[in-house]
Amino acid sequence: MKHFSAQWIEEWCQENGWTDWFVECSRYWAFPPNAVMPVPIPNQVLRTIKAEKGLCFEEKIWCLAAVLGTVASGISAYFLSSPMPLVAAFAFCAVTAARLEDDTLASLSD
Repeated sequence: MKHFSAQWIEEWCQENGWTDWFVECSRYWAFPPNAVMPVPIPNQVLRTIKAEKGLCFEEKIWCLAAVLGTVASGISAYFLSSPMPLVAAFAFCAVTAARLEDDTLASLSD
């Protein structure tokens, strides 16, 4: 899942003089000012961007789907007198939470 909007990364690169950014193996790379080799965009910068901008569009869609699925399963569980819709909703929410985990920022050290 993309955790950053391309527009956010582009804005930061333009403000700081970095050029030709790209994504490889879920890491964001760009050419720093006056550089001939791309380097990963620093994790602190990515954390700052995420703190300022919040959730990207794709993350918002997944969160909305989890909430609506949970509500629908709660109603279904009531009318069907069965806990199975709630189990399915729990599984979907667990997958959603795992997808929302920002592995690029969590697994890499500064």
